[in-house]
Amino acid sequence: MSNKKKVVLAFSGGLDTSVILKWLQVRGEWDVITFTADVGQGGEVRAAREKALQLGVQAQNIHIVDLKDEFVEDYVAPVFRANAAYEGIYLMGTPIARPLIARKQVELAERTGAVAVAHGATGKGNDQIRFELTYLAVAPDIQIVAPWREWDFKGRSDLVRFAQENGVPVAVEQDGGAKYSSDVNLVHATAEGRELEDPWHAPGPNAYTWVRSLQAAPDEPEIITLDFERGDPVAIDGDHLRPAVLLQRLNALGAKHGIGRIDIVDTRYLGIKSRGLFETPGGTIWQVAHRAMESITLDRGEAHLKDELMPRYAELIYNGYWHAPERALLQTLIDESQKYVSGQVRLQLYKGNVLVQGRRSQFSLYDAGLSSFETERGFHAADATGFIALNALRLRLLAKRSSGLAQAKKVGAHQ
Repeated sequence: MSNKKKVVLAFSGGLDTSVILKWLQVRGEWDVITFTADVGQGGEVRAAREKALQLGVQAQNIHIVDLKDEFVEDYVAPVFRANAAYEGIYLMGTPIARPLIARKQVELAERTGAVAVAHGATGKGNDQIRFELTYLAVAPDIQIVAPWREWDFKGRSDLVRFAQENGVPVAVEQDGGAKYSSDVNLVHATAEGRELEDPWHAPGPNAYTWVRSLQAAPDEPEIITLDFERGDPVAIDGDHLRPAVLLQRLNALGAKHGIGRIDIVDTRYLGIKSRGLFETPGGTIWQVAHRAMESITLDRGEAHLKDELMPRYAELIYNGYWHAPERALLQTLIDESQKYVSGQVRLQLYKGNVLVQGRRSQFSLYDAGLSSFETERGFHAADATGFIALNALRLRLLAKRSSGLAQAKKVGAHQ
């Protein structure tokens, strides 16, 4: 009977996790179980199984779990109800996925008798924090193996060398360099590394892989209608769809029309600046439509409070605090705000743009009679005089004080 301890490795089949798998095997201490979460990365899932088999993992120790519906329904949708964007721009496909993957990884460890979990996140990045905060939130005593903080490899060139020396198949670009560091799921596709490490350098021709360029996008716009119920999109052009299928269809529409490409420099939790390319076609359409739906169904106080809280909420998600009580409290408030966010939004998709064409809801707070320039129904313009006077009172007092101070200085200067 083997004395090896069991460890569950979050395994994508890419360079990092393939080298980690072989590194764990070479050390001889661990019996490795691979865990691959299918959150919409496509062909990478099958490739991960094949890679694990190539590297000697027994078939019964290879676990691939389809999490696409759970990912969109229980993780993506709650975050998009908040209109969350880290540093005002990043829609956070990777941070949203990590707590789900980590939780399922721990559950597999518990089922298989593994004493440890392992991940391939680097020592400079955010993912190590996201994975490990989740591990410890759901299994406080589990052992964590973080090779990037343990081995002597300094960078990906060292990994390529180790892989070649130990029979680990690795993909390299035609110029001999390692491929972009990437992450793909139903929310986005990313690219980091190579020439992108210079924030002045333009992306290479193969950096974007999902969304068409504006030049290649159709010359004719496309009109779609999204139905919302309690803050979540549920149908496209009247076709009701499961959450994951709906996002996949939005992704296809957005990618076709060049929607969702973005080149950003964000600030990691550790304080390091990082440049990356992000392709978020469906999420971009979703967010624009959701804000349009909220614009007629949320009261001003609700909408403005949500916008004030959004940066804090987004920061929690980005930094890995999905299981923190403050995230749960904010989520409760956000979800409560969505009970009337139902109706339809009509959008035009064209050359990278998502243009709102119309919105309607049975719960709309929009009153054409009140907003019209042609009628005063329910509103008396003269009432604005007192409203303005009361709101200007403190401003007038401040102005008089400033004027008096300036006059006193002038008198003092002449004495």
